[in-house]
Amino acid sequence: MISQEKRLIITFRCTTDAIAMEKSCKATGAPGRLIPVPRSISASCGLSWCAPPTSRTALEKLLQEQDLDPEGIYECII
Repeated sequence: MISQEKRLIITFRCTTDAIAMEKSCKATGAPGRLIPVPRSISASCGLSWCAPPTSRTALEKLLQEQDLDPEGIYECII
């Protein structure tokens, strides 16, 4: 059985924003990766950024710096 743990999930309104987040995170070395949006959350584009909850402040700052407007930011067990 796969172990579940608490993760930070950032959803986006469109795929373009999700890809921009991935590009920004790779450029700055920010943690996380693109995943399909968990079933417990709904989002328009179907992609979300998944990272450790401890990175929330840094990722929120990155979103603001890159002028990316997330659909939502959640902490959930996946």
